[in-house]
Amino acid sequence: MKKIKILSVITLGALLVLASCQDQSLEDINRNPNDPERVFSSGLMNSATKELMDATRNGFESGRMSLPWIQYSAQVAYTEEDRFQFRETSSQALYSNLYKVILDFKSIIDLNIDPSRMVEMKQYGDTQNQIATARIMLAYSFSILADTFGPVPYWSYGNKDVDFQALNLEKYPMPLYASQEKIYTDILKELKEASQQLNTSEPGLAGDVIYNRDVLKWRKFANSLRLRIANRLKDAIPGANAHIQDAIASGLMTSNSDNAVQKYQNDKLLPSPMFNSVFVQNRTDFKITNTMVNTLKGLLGGFSLDPRLFKYAAPVYRVDNNDNYIIDPNSNDKVKVTIDPNQAAFEYANSNRLDNYIGLPYGLTRTMVARQDAAGTSWWSNNVIKADFGEVLMEYSEVQFILSEINGWNDTNYKAAVRASMEKWNVPASSINTFISSLPAANKANVLNQKWIALYMQPQEAYAEWRRTGYPNFLIKPGDVNNLVIPAVDGATTYTFTPISPSDYTLTEMPSRITYPVTLAKLNPNGYASGVKNLGPGGDKLNTKLIWDKN
Repeated sequence: MKKIKILSVITLGALLVLASCQDQSLEDINRNPNDPERVFSSGLMNSATKELMDATRNGFESGRMSLPWIQYSAQVAYTEEDRFQFRETSSQALYSNLYKVILDFKSIIDLNIDPSRMVEMKQYGDTQNQIATARIMLAYSFSILADTFGPVPYWSYGNKDVDFQALNLEKYPMPLYASQEKIYTDILKELKEASQQLNTSEPGLAGDVIYNRDVLKWRKFANSLRLRIANRLKDAIPGANAHIQDAIASGLMTSNSDNAVQKYQNDKLLPSPMFNSVFVQNRTDFKITNTMVNTLKGLLGGFSLDPRLFKYAAPVYRVDNNDNYIIDPNSNDKVKVTIDPNQAAFEYANSNRLDNYIGLPYGLTRTMVARQDAAGTSWWSNNVIKADFGEVLMEYSEVQFILSEINGWNDTNYKAAVRASMEKWNVPASSINTFISSLPAANKANVLNQKWIALYMQPQEAYAEWRRTGYPNFLIKPGDVNNLVIPAVDGATTYTFTPISPSDYTLTEMPSRITYPVTLAKLNPNGYASGVKNLGPGGDKLNTKLIWDKN
């Protein structure tokens, strides 16, 4: 009797060492399809995409690293993390959870090439479409790993390079780390081949909540993702520019209907990751930053008042003597706000008063932040903190920003990108037209600063773009002196952003990467050593630049 092994749990770092395995008989092909011991491609797809976005957009792996660092949020409690002293557990969880979902996507491929399961899997979609979809999600997941850490253990469906040792425990129980050059080159190849492998005449993979089995949209996503990655690598890897042109010719996203979005339920059972952090885990640690609020108010970046202010931020609320939440108790427009964790409600009336929107200063010390927050600062809006908030993998607006850059900072693409972003956030058409008519002409700074605004709540991509380009060019940097909301206890009206550096070197700017989880050096010393070697002279440090980091 033939047996297969079902890989169930990934450990940290040596990684890809299984916590458990199950031998599973294939004797009864007609077993209950809901049997949790028997995996199916549709179930793997359904769970893996959710777990991927949960792992990369939650209140820890996102909310305490890339989200504040790129100044979309600031914390009201653990401000050391905003100042680059992140928790080791956050780094470990990001690393291991990404490999867990990578294993699930690989398992979709394994099920579709296993002669004993191929016929059974066809009920969940065309075999080639299932494999191609999994390849696209593998490329996306590995790109996050490489963008975050640099060299990592890597696996490829279409390339048997001896350096690609991940997910093959029998042959490589302690995998080496592939170089950045090899990883990115293969990711681009995988996306191209996966796009070509998709057959729009056949059904897509069941369990797909991103595109609901629309194969053409998966093809557009594959090409658009290839455009993103190739654009990042155009000055770092030979052949990247050819991929840019081929991706464009192969068909990109053409409207917001093509956006790749992980959908969530409008309840507390399976809500969006940040909603889960706030309302289920009661982590009310996050506020929108003064950097973002001031940009949207037209005080930074050289833009006019941006109507996305009212979509991104909630009005300031405080508590009156009757425990009613109200907006700006010093004004006459007092509006009740409802925050009900039991009903998962965050409801309020928008205010048109700009002074009702106040961002929390970014990079405060813990001793300073409570007083500043108590003075009244804005939460994220209820467009963001909602159970069914869709987490974006990539969207049409970003495609247009990339095309503007590729086309020499093209004004038409630039304005199309801003319009698409505003339409996604349901900004009224009249407000969109007014804002776009006021936009300064397209150039490097204006395009990339607007791109940062549009990537709001997509922190990994915004963080990568800052490292690649140095934009936005108005983020608060180490050593900058910034205004407080109200004077400090000692009467000071400003503060200096002071990062917390490791003991053996000083950070003079935002970290260039995340260091490897400390467990890796112990569990897989040879693999870890290969990763450090591939990083180059800087080694495993926060300020070691990745190959595409030209900032």
